[in-house]
Amino acid sequence: MRIDPDVVLWSAPERERAGRPLLVLLHGYGSHEGDLFGLSPRLPLGPVIASVRAPFPENGGNAWFSLQGTPSDPPAAAVEAAADALLEWLDTLEYTSVGLLGFSQGAAVALQALRHAPTRFAAVVALSGFIASGAHPGDAELAQIKPPVFYGRGTVDTIITGAAVTRTEAWIPAHTTDTSRIYEDVAHSISADELTDIAKFVAEHLR
Repeated sequence: MRIDPDVVLWSAPERERAGRPLLVLLHGYGSHEGDLFGLSPRLPLGPVIASVRAPFPENGGNAWFSLQGTPSDPPAAAVEAAADALLEWLDTLEYTSVGLLGFSQGAAVALQALRHAPTRFAAVVALSGFIASGAHPGDAELAQIKPPVFYGRGTVDTIITGAAVTRTEAWIPAHTTDTSRIYEDVAHSISADELTDIAKFVAEHLR
């Protein structure tokens, strides 16, 4: 499993990326790299934005891991493999600091990458997603350093199960310095109010 560098969408050409922070966008299930990239005009101009494509095709788009059987409680090994692929791709880049912004499956991968490398990320934005079940070796270090995480979800999101939400809402404050927001009458999507909050969070933590 690997990230294809040839399909990554960048907000700036290579000559304009040096000396700037990097914000990586991780789309949700059955989607593509162009999806979250559409948010770029509403995000801070300081960081370079890179929107990546999940590694394998499923359900008419691309996925970080299969949703067959357990949509909000995938095997931990599957989420770990996706996080490993992301980290291996990041190893090929140069940046002053890096943050992750993931939606749904992408949020699960972003949080798993944080567990895998607790000191690597300046900030993580997890939207309409969940933490993978089970303990992880990185959890103890995260509980000590508590990096900044923005967690947002809508009150009428029927995609992420109640059990996954409960698990995530217990894990995030125990392991991160969290900014958690719940948006009234928002389904499995990103509202205008949420995007405003995200931009403020990114501007504060990814300089």
